[in-house]
Amino acid sequence: MGIHPSRFTAFALCVLALAAGVALIVLGHPHAGWSLAVAGGLLTLLGLHDLTQAEHSIQRNYPVIGHIRWMVELVRPELRQYLFESDEEAAPFSRSQRSLVYRRAKGEAGEHPFGTLLDVYRPGYEFVGHSMAPVAAADPSTYRITIGGDQCAQPYSASVFNISAMSFGSLSANAIHALNEGARRGGFYHDTGEGSISPYHRAGGGDICWEVASGYFGCRDAEGRFDPDRFAAQATTDQVKLIEIKLSQGAKPGHGGILPAAKVTREISETRGVPMGRDCISPPRHSAFATPRQLMDFIARLRELSGGKPVGFKLCIGHPWEFMGIVKAMLETGIRPDFIVVDGAEGGTGAAPVEFSDHIGAPMREGLLFVHNTLVGAGLRQQIRVGAAGRIVSAYDIASVLAIGADWVNAARGFMFALGCVQSLSCNTNRCPTGVATQDPLRQRALVVPDKAERVASFHGNTLKALADMLAAAGLSHPSQIAAHHLSRRVSATEIRGFDQIHEFLQPGALLDGAAARTFYGRNWDLASADSFDAKAPA
Repeated sequence: MGIHPSRFTAFALCVLALAAGVALIVLGHPHAGWSLAVAGGLLTLLGLHDLTQAEHSIQRNYPVIGHIRWMVELVRPELRQYLFESDEEAAPFSRSQRSLVYRRAKGEAGEHPFGTLLDVYRPGYEFVGHSMAPVAAADPSTYRITIGGDQCAQPYSASVFNISAMSFGSLSANAIHALNEGARRGGFYHDTGEGSISPYHRAGGGDICWEVASGYFGCRDAEGRFDPDRFAAQATTDQVKLIEIKLSQGAKPGHGGILPAAKVTREISETRGVPMGRDCISPPRHSAFATPRQLMDFIARLRELSGGKPVGFKLCIGHPWEFMGIVKAMLETGIRPDFIVVDGAEGGTGAAPVEFSDHIGAPMREGLLFVHNTLVGAGLRQQIRVGAAGRIVSAYDIASVLAIGADWVNAARGFMFALGCVQSLSCNTNRCPTGVATQDPLRQRALVVPDKAERVASFHGNTLKALADMLAAAGLSHPSQIAAHHLSRRVSATEIRGFDQIHEFLQPGALLDGAAARTFYGRNWDLASADSFDAKAPA
């Protein structure tokens, strides 16, 4: 194999520049000579280092010029996002989706010129059927549901669109403050995420759903176990409206988390109740309960400690018999959660192992349908509210989820866009360019709380207004009226089916009277136990 001198052309030019600079100095042109000699000399040294180092093959074969590859890779996400990405290419949210949020957050017109950019003949295209007798659009402020069953003393009237779980620590202080202030202005709730209730949640004054996870942040003792007294002290405050036990999240289900000691600031330490100078650990499972039956006891305990506020749990569906075991525990103990939030594998997080993000956990729609059907089949659906979270930004996203079983929806990244997030995909670096997902005080100065709080409220309000217009076109006046038969999906180039034809819906009590036997639901129901998350041996 011959040698290809062109690989060394850049290096050779650097050596020539050094030589030319030296020659100019000798010939009496020191200003130009020194500039050329210094530049050529530095690049020559770089080339010599490239030729002798053993770590990077490309730089060894292409001294000096090989560094261009790394420079281009460094800005590749920005080049792709701003120059080469199509409007409908999702990564994970498309430019069209982000632009929609930006416009609604700013209160700008949301009209779409010259027709849809979507290929309506592509399999997967979905739409809402319109009515020959449309109705007047309802007031979006009436789009609320009551969360809290007959075991709850303080039910809560929630918007059908709320802020999903994002912790202080993952998001900046200014981001948390703006989100909560926006929730207060718009009349919807703000889920704290597992990082507990920070001073910035309190400063906003908005309604709070307090998420209690396996680390029991904000309600833990020195050993990291659940502390009922610390829990009651926070849960009974007026701003806390709901308590949500986090069993798993869609972004990394079944996986714990760690906040390195270097990132545990004094504020995070005080908010979470963890010491500074030590890694902050979120275990993969809870220590307060180990079986479905014990989970029901824990729910009853939190409800009592909170003064009777709605208590529920959030999960991403994994093994189907585990959730069914929880439902069996509801039937056997008589204790029921007030709500269940279904997260999907498409959910986002600051950082997660690739395999967990890509290949663990059920997608939100499938998980939601499974939870809805299981509760229907067990005769419990009317007593328990069901929420859903997972890549929701538009009014259609909301409608499509409500149609297959949800009572309300939560969104995280949509509200991050409302704060100004540009999807730079740098959440895990502490170098967020917009001050949303960083603890760097200089970077988060860019996020001005009053302005962004107004954008959060505006995004919420304008999205619900779009939902009201969409429902009105379908002849509906409230989100609770939308059902599977109102929506359709193209399943091939020549066939469209309604959601009620695509999805399986159980009849009330089907799991109890044997009507679902020998189906997916019946087989997993037989494996489920109220006394263990493990599957029972098949009969």
